[in-house]
Amino acid sequence: MNFFSSVLTSLLLWGSTVTACAGSAGLHDHFIPINGTLAVENQIPLNAAGYGVSHFGQGAYMITDGAYQTFVVVSTAGVIVVDAPPTTGHKLQWAIGNLTSLPVRWFIYSHSHSDHAAGAYLFANQSHPKVTTISHENTASQLKSAHDPNRPVPQITFKDRYKLVAGNQTLELFFPGIGHDLGNIIIYAPKQKVLMMVDQIYAGWVPFWNLAASVYVPGWIEAHDQILAYDFDIYLGGHMGGPGNRTDVKVQREYVRDLYDNCADALVKSGSPENPTVDIAAISKEVLTNNPYNIWAQFAVYLDAVADLCYNTTSKKWLGKLAAQDIFGFSHARTMVSSLRLDYDILGPNGVQP
Repeated sequence: MNFFSSVLTSLLLWGSTVTACAGSAGLHDHFIPINGTLAVENQIPLNAAGYGVSHFGQGAYMITDGAYQTFVVVSTAGVIVVDAPPTTGHKLQWAIGNLTSLPVRWFIYSHSHSDHAAGAYLFANQSHPKVTTISHENTASQLKSAHDPNRPVPQITFKDRYKLVAGNQTLELFFPGIGHDLGNIIIYAPKQKVLMMVDQIYAGWVPFWNLAASVYVPGWIEAHDQILAYDFDIYLGGHMGGPGNRTDVKVQREYVRDLYDNCADALVKSGSPENPTVDIAAISKEVLTNNPYNIWAQFAVYLDAVADLCYNTTSKKWLGKLAAQDIFGFSHARTMVSSLRLDYDILGPNGVQP
């Protein structure tokens, strides 16, 4: 399976409807080409079995199917596996078997989401030898509620930090707070200077739909700085077919900061008749004339107009610089506008007026 067909297969698993500034993304739409961008150049080739392997030295590896990533560390006491995407499935076991004759002894959940963890049972149910499963306590609670046999409840949980020492290898686990998910953690290999945080940074790309479908946007934003506090050279974000680095984290942080500033500015402008495309008074008058008493229609048109201004302003700098701004950029603007209003108290004309 080649890279693009593998990515398409995995994208179908995500199964989310993409909202773009011109409407929903369609089967026959043509988007801005990404050939020649870092989004493509970072990808590693897949073999005939449909997976690729990057060796970072000193027993650290990334295994990918072109759309999802697993972090593997081989120690003298056995193998540590972080995440088991179902799209990789049994190929992950084959890939590890081709790296070492040592058995898998530890499995770590980066977070609860099934697109990264629904292959966990392949290791958690292993009997010879038994595999120790580890996650943040919030992830364990989510998996307990899910009753999903593909994602068994982990045996070891932690609240803030956990250090796994396995033979000659060490992994440091840290919970930076709620962001993308309730229990998304940083996984750090200090000897190899490899850091993994899934669904946080997308090297060469804008984030996935709705700012990575994060449950708490301020925490997701703050995690950029928390990641950069570590001494690492290689970054694994759990998606796409190649590793990133510190620069990728800094670039995405800049993108998110620009998005924040542009959406905040659009909200401020929406309170002035000098900006008729987002002016809440002008929008309300027209929408309510056509749709009497329909407050939801009024507010939906207003919020989309604000998000559209933010998206267009952000795209002037980032369209073509990070892949898929044309695909997910409007969803990011919508999500940021919502978070600014609800989490940051930036309400524009809907705040307390002087």
